[in-house]
Amino acid sequence: MEEFEQILAFLLSKEVIRPLFIILGSVLVYMIVSRVIRRMFRINFIHMNVRKNKTMCTLTVNVFKYFVILVCALMLLDEFGVDTKTLVASLGVVGVVAGLAMQDTLKDFVSGIFILTDDQYKVGDTVTIDGFMGEVITLGMKTTKIRAYTGEVKMISNRTITSVINHSLDYSLALVDFKVAYEYDIDNVTEIVSEVCSKLSTTLEKLKGEVELWGVTSLDNGVEYRIAAKTVPMEHYAIERKIRAVVKTELENKGIELQYPHRVVTNE
Repeated sequence: MEEFEQILAFLLSKEVIRPLFIILGSVLVYMIVSRVIRRMFRINFIHMNVRKNKTMCTLTVNVFKYFVILVCALMLLDEFGVDTKTLVASLGVVGVVAGLAMQDTLKDFVSGIFILTDDQYKVGDTVTIDGFMGEVITLGMKTTKIRAYTGEVKMISNRTITSVINHSLDYSLALVDFKVAYEYDIDNVTEIVSEVCSKLSTTLEKLKGEVELWGVTSLDNGVEYRIAAKTVPMEHYAIERKIRAVVKTELENKGIELQYPHRVVTNE
């Protein structure tokens, strides 16, 4: 019983209660302020690009998180008898040493700021970095995380990102090539496909222009035609599939077969 009372007295002492309150208070402050920050970005920055808004919000919350951790650590050290005033005063010298030791981390942070301010890419953009293509899921203070369409996630240090291909800035181009046999009249095929393109221009969604027949692009093993259409970024794959299906159906309805490889087998 006496041991239990001693343990209880220790747990209720200021040496335990005050550090616990500091930690809990820091967590509570972080949760409340981070929620306020997110709400501010939702309300006050509606005019901003949605993906850029989300990226700036994430970066701001991350900076505040590290600030809270630093303040909490200083308060805990003060509770345990460490002279934090002297410690803070000496941070100038320590900062130089830490800066030399953490050059890569600082470069990552600065690079992340430049990526954001230069609008190179945002959370939600589809990019290609170092040959890896995917959607930006996180733009942090140190790393950028990209998820491929197959699910793999690649984490790249911001300082190593020297060139970026952003597929989400303006538009994507849907290209559909198809071949018909030499015996079909070019003018007739052109007229049929042009009508198809006109219909698709009014029925397809997520276009940023008209569906156009660019004409004959090759005469190798048949007459090859090309159809092109500007689409919303990264929607060209879906548009290409729809165009192929409609073109095949319309040509077959007009008695025109698409050219495909033939293999002749003979028995001697």
